[in-house]
Order: sequence, then C-alpha cells, then structure tokens
Amino acid sequence: MIFVVDDDRMMAECVAKACGEKEVRIFGDALAAVAALADGLPEMIFMDVMLTGPDGFTMLNELASYSDTMRIPVVLVTSVEIGGLNLAEYGVVGVLSKDTMKPAEVRKYVKKYC
Repeated sequence: MIFVVDDDRMMAECVAKACGEKEVRIFGDALAAVAALADGLPEMIFMDVMLTGPDGFTMLNELASYSDTMRIPVVLVTSVEIGGLNLAEYGVVGVLSKDTMKPAEVRKYVKKYC
C-alpha cells in the first residue's frame, strides 16, 4: 500500500494513478495520514510539503520519531524549492517537482521501493 498525502486532491489523484496497480490511500492532511498508520504501515509515502495544518516537515519529524515508521521511504512532491536540504535521515528518498514531474518518475520510485 502507498500513502499519498496532499491537500490538492487533483494532484493526489494524479500521483495515485501513476502508482499503477498498487493499492493507494489518499490523505488531504498529515494528521489523517499519521492516524492511518495505526491501521498498517505503507510501503512508501508520496507527500506534499505545504499542507493544510501540520506541514510535510512536521510529518517527516513524526515518522522519524519511531523505529517502525522511520524506515518508510518518502518522496516529496512539491512546488517548494527544497534546495540543498539533506532529508535522507528523515526517510526522504527523492523530490519531485509538481511543476515538471511525469508519471514515469512516480512509477520509478514505486518500482524501486514497493
């Protein structure tokens, strides 16, 4: 299962569709996604940085706080310039630009981590 966390529903659905046949759960905010972790851990998470409520960095901190969730690979899907931030210690395995990403880039991460 893959989590897609984005308050832009259309973008979330595009990312989910690009995940192919994998089961995907879409969340509009970080709180709902974190609460859903109690039902089972996803194989990976695609997440926006600028979310309504707690932002993506807050969720990354939450995931990094627990040994079971800190291993979940996270791909940030954002229009925010991440620049030289080293986010690997938070489980971030990649960053996709909302402005230029292609479905094949999403599938590349799904194939590698799922």
